[in-house]
Amino acid sequence: MPKLPLSKSGLKLKKLLEERVAFLDGAMGTLIQREKLAESEFRRGLPELESNALPQLGNNDILNLTRPDVIAKINRAYYEAGSDIVTTGTFGANLLVQSEYGNGEELVRRMNARAVEIAREEAGRASAKFGGKPLFVAGSIGPMNKSASISSDVEDPAARAVDFDSLAAAYTPQMEALYDAGVDLFLIETSFDTLNVKAAIYAYLTLCEKWGERPPVGISMTVSDASGRILSGQTIAAFYASVRHADPLFVGLNCALGADKMRPYVEEFDRIAECFTHCYPNAGLPNPFSESGYDESPEDTASKLAAYAREGLVNVFGGCCGTTPAHIEAIVRECGKFAPRKPRPRSRDLVLAGLEPFAMPERGAPFAFVGERTNVMGSLAFRKMVKEGRFSDALSVARGQVENGANLIDVNFDEGMLDSAACMRRFLNLIGSEPEIARVGTMIDSSDWNTIVAGLKCVQGKPVVNSISLKAGEGEFLAHAAEIRKFGAAAVVMAFDEQGQATTLERRVGICQRAYRLLVEKADFNPEDIIFDANVLTVATGMPEHNSYGADFIEAVRRIKASCPLARTSAGVSNISFALRGNNAVREAMHSVFLYHARAAGLDMGIVNAGMLAPYDDIEPRLRSAVEDVILNSDPGATERLLEIAGDYKKDAAGGRREHSDWDSLSWDDRLLRIFLKGEEERAEEVAMHFYGELKDALAVIEKPLMSAMRRVGELFGAGKMFLPQVVKSARVMKRAVAALEPYMPKGASATGPKVVLATVKGDVHDIGKNIVSVVLSCNGFRVEDLGVMVEPERIVEAARGAAVVGLSGLITPSLDEMARVVQMLEREGLRVPVMVGGATTSDLHAAVKLAPLYSGAVVRVEDAGLSAGVCSSLASAASKKIFEAEVAAKYGKIRAEFEKESAERAEKGKLLPYSEAVSKPFKCAFAGAEKMPELGAGTVSADFKNLDMPWHMYLRAWNVGGAKLPVDGGRADGLDGFFRDTFEMLGRIGEIARPKIRYALYAAESEGDDIALFDGAGGRVETLRFMRSQVPDSRGNCLCLSDYVPPAGSGVRSFAGMYIATVGREAEDFCRWLKDSGDDYAYMTARTICDMAAEALSSFAQSEIFSPVFERAFPPHGGGCGCPACAAAASRRQPGVRPAVGYPSYPDHSEKAKFKRLLDSVETVGVDFTENFMMTPVSSVCAVWIPNPSAKYFTAEIGFDQLGEYARRKGCAPEKILKYLSIKPR
Repeated sequence: MPKLPLSKSGLKLKKLLEERVAFLDGAMGTLIQREKLAESEFRRGLPELESNALPQLGNNDILNLTRPDVIAKINRAYYEAGSDIVTTGTFGANLLVQSEYGNGEELVRRMNARAVEIAREEAGRASAKFGGKPLFVAGSIGPMNKSASISSDVEDPAARAVDFDSLAAAYTPQMEALYDAGVDLFLIETSFDTLNVKAAIYAYLTLCEKWGERPPVGISMTVSDASGRILSGQTIAAFYASVRHADPLFVGLNCALGADKMRPYVEEFDRIAECFTHCYPNAGLPNPFSESGYDESPEDTASKLAAYAREGLVNVFGGCCGTTPAHIEAIVRECGKFAPRKPRPRSRDLVLAGLEPFAMPERGAPFAFVGERTNVMGSLAFRKMVKEGRFSDALSVARGQVENGANLIDVNFDEGMLDSAACMRRFLNLIGSEPEIARVGTMIDSSDWNTIVAGLKCVQGKPVVNSISLKAGEGEFLAHAAEIRKFGAAAVVMAFDEQGQATTLERRVGICQRAYRLLVEKADFNPEDIIFDANVLTVATGMPEHNSYGADFIEAVRRIKASCPLARTSAGVSNISFALRGNNAVREAMHSVFLYHARAAGLDMGIVNAGMLAPYDDIEPRLRSAVEDVILNSDPGATERLLEIAGDYKKDAAGGRREHSDWDSLSWDDRLLRIFLKGEEERAEEVAMHFYGELKDALAVIEKPLMSAMRRVGELFGAGKMFLPQVVKSARVMKRAVAALEPYMPKGASATGPKVVLATVKGDVHDIGKNIVSVVLSCNGFRVEDLGVMVEPERIVEAARGAAVVGLSGLITPSLDEMARVVQMLEREGLRVPVMVGGATTSDLHAAVKLAPLYSGAVVRVEDAGLSAGVCSSLASAASKKIFEAEVAAKYGKIRAEFEKESAERAEKGKLLPYSEAVSKPFKCAFAGAEKMPELGAGTVSADFKNLDMPWHMYLRAWNVGGAKLPVDGGRADGLDGFFRDTFEMLGRIGEIARPKIRYALYAAESEGDDIALFDGAGGRVETLRFMRSQVPDSRGNCLCLSDYVPPAGSGVRSFAGMYIATVGREAEDFCRWLKDSGDDYAYMTARTICDMAAEALSSFAQSEIFSPVFERAFPPHGGGCGCPACAAAASRRQPGVRPAVGYPSYPDHSEKAKFKRLLDSVETVGVDFTENFMMTPVSSVCAVWIPNPSAKYFTAEIGFDQLGEYARRKGCAPEKILKYLSIKPR
């Protein structure tokens, strides 16, 4: 059908975007959260909910019906802040999400309709107020709470929590209700799965046919991490190619990141988008200490977005999580003065997509190889695997096609005994869970239309349908084309019509020209998405009428390309040689010759086994000549001559090529590089001994070929082409190779290279980061002397003699003071060895302000393990050392100057109040009191390691793996599948060994000034916890202290508090130590980071399994949410109160841990002890207090020396001693 016109409001909005930059609103959920609504507010006035026992708290969409005044107030604030477009509060107002709350279609429709009415009323008021300014209402359509592309079952990669049809069915009533209520445009936002988006687009396009017009649609994806990919794995270019068929008014990004982190992705959309673009970021990164929950002020966000506006990168700006009307007002002010971006001209490239795009430009396109082996009719082995249900084995066939160079893979299950639609669904879902296969596009191949549709509903990218034709007439042809267009696919059109298959040149060309006119003129099909197959028919059959089939096809391609502008052509190559089946050598030669001439005529793609093609020039001349005569029909006796010589080539593939194993075909230099790049440590000894045989000098082998390979690994890691887990495996190869050479080395000999001393400072036992640096430096030719953990400064100084660099690591705040001690001792000893510092608590600011002034040598803070090699190389080289040190000194000098300036400004703006004044400004809480006090006393709970909800982001961050996800893609897209296999294997090993435990206690509690007194069941005081009060007021004028959240003594209000120590256990700690002592650094680091992650998971377990049930019995439920899926999920968990760990900013005194050790008897009950600096052992442990007050929040206690003195008096010790253990510094 012809292209539908844009709606009237769409035309108005399009005109606005052509004239100036436009503005969306900011966060809805952030402002709803500030209202602190109770469960009753989410039910008010809705009799339908009386019989619904499911909690509605956090269901922000239902507030359109129960608290329309709240929604109206938010809409109004954004219009008044300058928003041109305000989104409805309908992010989760669809059938799937609402079913989680027990709500059905009628309520869904009412929510959406009322949301539009509210926003429309506020738009009318604001427009009148601002002199008739045109204002718009966007219907917010969220991403759903389930994924159609990502496996929902770790045991079954093909399993999905939701399918395409369910998604489309859920989106349809939402869109209908929004449209009927008068919405101006749809905004499909925060998209994390492209297949979910395609289901929404399908519903949208289907409804547009019913409406007879196209309300405009905006499509917004969210980048999941620094890789720039959507959660389901697609790149931005692949995402755009997959949704382009919706003809969006604008596309872009929202959520997940702050504006500064979005730049490369904003630039990518600007580069490729033929429509307008948008960007509405979060207000920076999450910050629990900020009132909005995010760390950017309105001015911060606006200034960062203004850079995009200045460069003409974006048409529509707005805000997501954490942004407020103040943010929007600042964004309008800063960005509104710039001219709008100009959309890119309409591209006529054919861009197909898997996880990554494959572009076939209008001119100069590369030839596309379509892998043919995943076709039950083309591969007996594949068919056997499928018929036996061995789909996992069948995946290896697809993987082989991709590895052999296929740009797409053809998938076909047309076999009489197979359920082809079911097979198609399962196999495509399995491919979707294999990123190294899914990165390329898919050709969905079937003669059964239902099977094609089943396949289209499983593919998130832009696939090719193979095929449609005119054999059933124009009506069916156009209907199928329209359906394909709604899925955004390209289509192979076969040269068939009502009379059957075209076999002559004239009919092939004539049918394709007729089909082209129908598709372009009647189906509004993009011509670049049309791919003609002019029927490759078999030659050399012995039948004279078949002799011209090859030459006719080649000529048909030439004519079709000339008469059907922008259309592409394809060929099922293997059909040409079917008469010689069984003789692979000759068949491969025929395929190569056929493709050589067809490509010259303009053929764009071919379905062929790319790994089984002989280069045209490599075919033995006699065979090539005979084949060429057959293909081009240039000699009447060509067939007979080819058959005569075919037997000579039957044994050797492709005219005499012989197969060798991959390893055997490599030179020793290539084998050396391979074992390092692939981490094949089992071959390390073989390779090392080969080079020893050549060089006759073990030390020379290490310093020349082995170190050369390690340097290559370091180069690839530095360039981002290898990941840390792969580098660690390379180091294992090196270690094993050196071990094989050691018996042949002179006594006392060792490899040379700059010496780097590494140590975790005294009082600190964390060494993961240090070990990673050790591996990275080893890969770059450094001689690393690792002193271990809890290293005395004297030992570090002694080891530093003769070193090129000293590296200091520390995780906890007291480690910063220990680093200062080491630097001061180096200064006293007259050493000037450059010092490199790193670890979670370090910063450029600390290095510049606190360390560099203490030392005449260089002090350099290294943010990331991957940067350590570059820093050490600069410091160890006589040629670059002085220049690098001067650059660092200049950088740190600038940091110190800015710090002094900011300190002065902060002193003016946020002066510390005298402590005596700060105590008069506490947070005042209306304490409800516990309706039922819990059983007081201590207890111990054991947890099942295997059932802990692991925070995988911690693990991935520790390993510096930016783009991988667990357990979604197994890391295969980035070559990390081996790393993740090792991870899960180690997870299983630790799961068998670890005995995680939580020792906790509950006590009656009352506050006494800045302290919290704890009492047992008999009313006896058991301990007093000492806290610090911030001397800088917050936005409400309060100087916060954790004691503010506990009822004061004498109030008569009953309350309680908890404390706990959670540990993964001595067993796991001993296992980690054993791995380290055995010299397996990679296994040790894997185990240690898993244990650290498990400790955090155990802390969450303590909340959900111990403290939350206690809270729910004692107090009415509460909750909240900010609107995005992650925040909504967090709200639904209803975790009350706060759990500040001892030593963190709101509970900054590490020495308080001594009280936890005594009260919980931690050494005896769970095996947790503390070092002299109160570092916990086992390392993978957490020590925290629980304050069960819904109003409690985390904050940073900014204190002065006047409070330090008072605090020391309460603690009964000297201020200097307290200062040593504080995680914050008085000012």
